[in-house]
Amino acid sequence: MSQTYVVAYFEHEDDILGATRKSRESGHTIVDVFTPYAVHGMDEAMGLRFSRMTWVCFIFGMLGALGAVFGQMYITMVDWPAVIGGKPLNSLPAYIPITFECAVLFGGLGSIVVLFARSKLFPFKKPDFLLPSVTNDKFALVLKADSATITAKDLQPFFADFGATHIEERLEDTLTVAEGAPGSGPVHQTETTHH
Repeated sequence: MSQTYVVAYFEHEDDILGATRKSRESGHTIVDVFTPYAVHGMDEAMGLRFSRMTWVCFIFGMLGALGAVFGQMYITMVDWPAVIGGKPLNSLPAYIPITFECAVLFGGLGSIVVLFARSKLFPFKKPDFLLPSVTNDKFALVLKADSATITAKDLQPFFADFGATHIEERLEDTLTVAEGAPGSGPVHQTETTHH
């Protein structure tokens, strides 16, 4: 049996922010929220945990910095020792620029690689969820229909206070509707996990 989702569309960021917060407080399972731009406070409204990407960036940055220091020490002390201007072979202040640059490079590239791997993004991947206008001027909240009692009709009054312009049910299999109508396109195949 295919999983059913309820998709609610909104016109303003305050509306979707309130609807998302109320949905979480009411115990509904939030699959994802689609907005044309980043909405301040949405991560808190969705109940997302603090991202661990800062630690990923820190670890890769430290690996880059340590690799740069040990690499420079090996080159200047073992592989090609040269006394320049009377400085010692292990002149640490001279290593600072390259160490800093390698920390930034490894931190940035490592974070991007981990982000793409964690998000399962790769070239030529087709989007799992395509809702018209969510990259332009519409906001969409996707809830998982955990039971038969959670339907678009049942949630109509729930979202009415937040100015929902359209509410519909979607199956996880591709569901086609009229071209240009809200919600044409496939829904997520799996629930999105945020960290």
